[in-house]
Parts: sequence; C-alpha cells; structure tokens
Amino acid sequence: MFRPTPQTRKVNAPPQSTPSEKMSSRRFRLPAGRPTSRTFPTSRRALAVVLGIAVVWGAQPRIAGSQDSAGSIQQVAALGSVSTANRQTPPDLWQQLKPRKLRLRSAAALIVDRFGNEVYGKHTDRPMPIASITKLMTAMVILDADLDLNEKVTITKADRDLLRLTGSRLRVGATLTRNELLILALMASENRAASALARTFPGGKKAFVSRMNQKAESLGMTNSRFTEAAGLDSGNVSTALELTRMVQAAFRYPFIREATTIQKLQVKPYKRRGELEYRNTNRLLRKSYWNIGLSKTGYINEAGRCLVMQAVIAEQPLVIVLLNSFGKLTPFGDSNRIRKWIEAGIEQG
Repeated sequence: MFRPTPQTRKVNAPPQSTPSEKMSSRRFRLPAGRPTSRTFPTSRRALAVVLGIAVVWGAQPRIAGSQDSAGSIQQVAALGSVSTANRQTPPDLWQQLKPRKLRLRSAAALIVDRFGNEVYGKHTDRPMPIASITKLMTAMVILDADLDLNEKVTITKADRDLLRLTGSRLRVGATLTRNELLILALMASENRAASALARTFPGGKKAFVSRMNQKAESLGMTNSRFTEAAGLDSGNVSTALELTRMVQAAFRYPFIREATTIQKLQVKPYKRRGELEYRNTNRLLRKSYWNIGLSKTGYINEAGRCLVMQAVIAEQPLVIVLLNSFGKLTPFGDSNRIRKWIEAGIEQG
C-alpha cells in the first residue's frame, strides 16, 4: 500500500540561472496582427505570485512584436516579499495538511513549494516515460543556443512521426518562423514543430539530443534521459522529483512562461491558405480560479496522461508534477483535487 511521504522533506533547491538562461530571457514574439488569447491573473499581486517575483507595472506586458518586450516587467524583489495575506511560511504551513485526505489517480505525483519543501509525494523517484513534457527541455535547449527566432523553418518529410503515425496540421511544405514553431510546440504540443526545431539545430538531431542530455545533467537529473525532441519515444524518461527541477529551470525563461500559458494562437504556414488556430492543451488555463505561471501536458500510451505546472494555490507558488494518469481528464481532475485539498487544509488550520 502506498504511503504519502512526509510533507516537509526538502527535495531540491531551485536551480541557479546560468549565463545562457539569462541570455535567453527575451520574451516570445507573436507575428504582428495575429490574434492571441491569454488569461492574466486578476490582480497585480496575483501576477507577482505567479511570476515568482514582485513586479512593477507600467503598461500591460507585451506578448506581441519584437521591440523591447522583455522590458515590460521589472524584477524588484524576491518572492518571499510578495504574499502578505498569509504570513505563515512553509514548512509550518504544510503541517496543517493531511496527506491521507488527498486521493490522486496519477501513478506518480509531487508537489513542491518555492523553498524546495515537499508538500505531497507519491512514487517520486520512479523513472517513467514523460511524453511531451519533453518539450520543456526542447525549448530550453533552443533558447540556450541563442538561435535566430525570426528565421523561417519549413516542415519536411523528416519531421513526420513515423513511430506513432500521429497527424499534424503542419503539412510538408508549411513554413513558420522558429519563434512560431517553438510556441506551437509548447502551448499546443505540436510534434512536427518540435521535430523541425531539432532538425534545424546546428549539428542536426543527434547534436540536439546530446545537448538535451547535457542540460539534464547540469540540472542534476541523473535518472532522466532524452532520445528525441517531441516526446513521442518512450525512451524519454524521468522521475517526478527530477521533473520538478526541470520545471523550476524552465520557469526562469520568460519565453517559456508565456508560451506555455497562452490560450490560443493563429499562424499562417501556407501562402495560399487561411490561418490555422491552435489552442493550449491545458484546459485549466481557461479557469479563472487558477493562476498558472507555466504549463505542459503530455501523452503517449506508455506514459499515460501527464501534466506539469507552476501554479499559485493559497498564495503559495508551487510546482505540481502528475505522471501516468489514466483517462484524458484525470490530470486536470487531480489538479483540482490538489487545489481544494490545500485550500481547505490551510483554511481549517
């Protein structure tokens, strides 16, 4: 019988940003005139908590255009100064929770706070396939390489999925910028976009996969390995514990934060056809009671339904990892169970 692990175990400290991460801190750019939809938190304080920093507001943060979009948010203080409503700090806060009251249907789960304290854990060290959660690593490798995001990339036959024969609206000949492909890979989990990003990486796919594994090693992901960029191969494996490290690292990239939480995007990959609209694969982004700062879903048969998020619950920024859920909606159901469990536990305490 599974026994939840102690809530206050410190599982890892947030990784330090590397020079390449700082260099890759530019925001993603949407083509001028292309409609988009994004849910922002309902208050300035809520946004500050989601980003993990205190912020100074001028104009609304830009997500379109290429001029100075990174300058719309200024970091001014550490995360610990954000929340004033709840003056309790972990791990004392988590002692009020009762792990046995949380019944999750995901095979592995881990919730970690901003200090690295474990709020809840279930089979956290068990390696398993991670499906399209892989694309977070793909994005970090692309951004670390500081490639030209405005460069046009054309989908070729080499980008087709010959392993699982999944379909794609990006047919052979479709052309988008590297920037657009990266957004689609993150928010819509577009497999051909991820494949094209790896194929056009300096040195090709082999060099790209090597860089993925080097990045994983630098993050202390010793039980993880990556075999390709889209997550279609079950050889892409990690543990819930190590995925919290990957999510924390990915959260340091403004591009990834924004691209994974945008709700929908329209692109025009064909000259003589209309625009294609893509929607985010995480339906929780459409719920006003969720403050999500980073999100990625994943699915293949071997991995089940997977979901990783950075989200704010009860004014506490948390990383949530859910792996191998059975049923299309199970990760979202588990996420809502987690939110209600934490809110109710803190309120009763």
